Amino acid sequence: MIGNFIKKIIGSRNSRIIKDYKVIIKTINDLEKKYKNISDSELKSLTTSLRDRYAKSPNLDDLLPDAFAIVRETSVRTLGMRHFDEQLMGGIALHQGKISEMKTGEGKTLVSTLPAYLNSLTGNPVYIVTVNDYLAERDSKWMGIIYEYLGLSVGYINSNIPPSSRREIYQSDIIYGTNNEFGFDYLRDNMVMSKDDKNQSILSYAIIDEVDSVLIDEARTPLIISGSNNKINNTYAKINKIIKIFLNKNDTDLYSIEEKQKSVSLSEMGQSAIEKILLDNNLIKSSEDIYSTDNIQLFSHIDSALKAHLIYKKDIDYVIENNEIVIIDEFTGRKMLGRRWSEGLHQAIEAKENVSIKQENQTYASITFQNYFRMFNKICGMTGTADTEAEEFQQIYNLEVVQIPPNRKLIRDDKVDLVFLTEKEKYAHILKEITDIHETGQPILVGTTSVDASENISKYLKKNKIKHNVLNAKYHQKEAEIIQNAGALNSITIATNMAGRGTDIVLGGYKVNINADEWAKNNKKVKSLGGLYVMGTERHESRRIDNQLRGRAGRQGDPGVSRFFLSLEDNLMRIFASDKVSEIMKKLGMQDGEAIEHKWVSKSIENAQRRVEAHNFDIRKTLLEYDDISNEQRKLLYQQRDFILDNDADNLLENIISNFVADYVELNINSLIIQNVNFTELNSSIKSDFLLDINFEEFIKDNIVDFDELKNILVSMLFDKIKLNTKNITTDEYNILIKNICLTVIDEEYRNHLSSMDYLRQSIGLRGYAQKNPKNEYKRESFEMFNFMLMEISKEILKICCRIKIDNYNTESIKDETKRESNKPVDDPRCLLNLNEGDIPRNKRCPVTNMKYKQCCGKLL
Repeated sequence: MIGNFIKKIIGSRNSRIIKDYKVIIKTINDLEKKYKNISDSELKSLTTSLRDRYAKSPNLDDLLPDAFAIVRETSVRTLGMRHFDEQLMGGIALHQGKISEMKTGEGKTLVSTLPAYLNSLTGNPVYIVTVNDYLAERDSKWMGIIYEYLGLSVGYINSNIPPSSRREIYQSDIIYGTNNEFGFDYLRDNMVMSKDDKNQSILSYAIIDEVDSVLIDEARTPLIISGSNNKINNTYAKINKIIKIFLNKNDTDLYSIEEKQKSVSLSEMGQSAIEKILLDNNLIKSSEDIYSTDNIQLFSHIDSALKAHLIYKKDIDYVIENNEIVIIDEFTGRKMLGRRWSEGLHQAIEAKENVSIKQENQTYASITFQNYFRMFNKICGMTGTADTEAEEFQQIYNLEVVQIPPNRKLIRDDKVDLVFLTEKEKYAHILKEITDIHETGQPILVGTTSVDASENISKYLKKNKIKHNVLNAKYHQKEAEIIQNAGALNSITIATNMAGRGTDIVLGGYKVNINADEWAKNNKKVKSLGGLYVMGTERHESRRIDNQLRGRAGRQGDPGVSRFFLSLEDNLMRIFASDKVSEIMKKLGMQDGEAIEHKWVSKSIENAQRRVEAHNFDIRKTLLEYDDISNEQRKLLYQQRDFILDNDADNLLENIISNFVADYVELNINSLIIQNVNFTELNSSIKSDFLLDINFEEFIKDNIVDFDELKNILVSMLFDKIKLNTKNITTDEYNILIKNICLTVIDEEYRNHLSSMDYLRQSIGLRGYAQKNPKNEYKRESFEMFNFMLMEISKEILKICCRIKIDNYNTESIKDETKRESNKPVDDPRCLLNLNEGDIPRNKRCPVTNMKYKQCCGKLL
């Protein structure tokens, strides 16, 4: 009450921001006449003038009114499009590093030109992030006319552009591309062997179109560059047969399904049943339990197979194409070509569908969109639906949502949901509604949540000889064309989820396809029929996705209608809202075949969606907390790679040798327990590793070690040894050799570390049974592993440099030679593999590395 009273007096924060923007817009509008009256050549020269002003006083806010007025005048002259005041507001919000919420059809593409031009004056590149390759190419060419007129260079990247061309594109002032392409290029930049092969420079400013799709919907899916680990695993096919036998019992008491978490849990009866089947098939011994430490990997396979059979559905979560499993994006309905589920789930689904099971991949590099975009100095975003996720944007990205008022008032008729008892009744009504509305000529857009649902509706329409278009993961090639014409007279378009984002639906059809008079006639007719009718066949977990579907109708003040058709058998209703809604239906005396529309029902559904949104936010937060740990390690490792690329070989070796020797001496020779040090073994070890002859006992006098002298001698010996090995090559060849050794070892060790981290992440949840906090345990153990890896990197580099023999040196062959050296198995006699102790417990510490067997020598098996 008090909050509402204060808002009435001083206004909401959003209204105060808009009020401030109006002051800036008045200044921009006052400049309009000035720039309108100058010549083309004068207008084009103003970019240089603004850059000079920025160099003298680096404050973009001071340049904003002039920059925006210049872009507006340029747009009028080149495209015949004038930014209206609300678009200027959106541009100001974007420049300030905020999210500009603008409704469908408000011209977000044109808005981005304002802050992009202004921020390019710094000399740093501006990234404009789109949701697909089509929009990246379209917008770069369309809006590029404005930028090029003003003397800026523009480019776009997509998956088909080769590395050599990418480097040139990344030199542009404005770069368009998808979030995937930018993210993968960042990872690839940190795998290069030469500084000249890097593409991205300063991550300065990014404008993210459809920001909710990129930063929220895709936040749970990391970008992963992986390759074959040359290991063929036949376990998936075996476990698939086991699970089929298990599920043939048709006993739901054996397991429980948590659809919210997408997980399956075995009951005690189920665990016993699985153990018996495994035992009968000789996959475990009688004394073993599938939750035992030694069988965590086997349990992981069982868990993946259960999910594959009980949770992931064909034509809903994936499709089969060319004998491969292709994931369907649950938010857009698009096929995610090249993407694979992790943790063995993809292989489990391949086994279930009896398609070719691909080898497990080893992760080479990985990052989430959350951590990639948080590296930019400033990010901002545009979308029509951000307000429902404002808290998440603020907490995770420090992005404030500003709701920009529409240029024209929204007049769309959002009808109350119709709720049916069963899915069959719901679809019968939807099909009747489509038939009835189609007879009037009003265009219809049907939004479904799965490929299966869209194809069922399509079959009915085909049966009744009703012409229509289908847009789902199977038919996505002509997405933009289909969506553009979804507003044509008599058109019916069936689209899975939010396919076609970024492409406006124009009433009367796409103007380019027909002559102006005919289009005007059709446009008027469609408006008289009520505009586009959007029909949702199911509520999504998020209100934002529902709002996106609704937002396809009623663009720029056009008429439109939207309605959702639901049943108690829908996923959202069944999992989150069915009890409450069915109770309401009973009270209202609802019969079979009848539909209900009531504010109580809508309220219950909205509350259910809020619970799901909160649940999904918690999942994304937890994932980010885990990834933040990996992110700190990734940043440190990539800094080391950059240090290698930026320095000459002598500087590198000096740094590596001094740090390694300090750690080596501290680890192996402790002044407090000198009498316990086995110097014979230590002397033998350093000779075996580095081919150095040294007697550590010479540095001990009266049980006191002269550490400084010992370190200095070790540093000199290592440096001299490497110099001796490389004396026959030129300085340039020497620099290439040492850098390649360093980079190859770092990359190889980091890959192994990522595999260990994946394994740790999969099993860390079991620590909860020991009353330990899994997150704290993960943090502690992952940093132990990381610190050990850093020391191993230095050791491996020096081992290779001390052992390498150079006769006829070829710089190109060093990568293969380095790999052979760095991949040698543990040959120390103390290695657990050489002790002949029989079955080795997975958590037993290795005497050589002090790591657990499963993370060390056990990985060799």
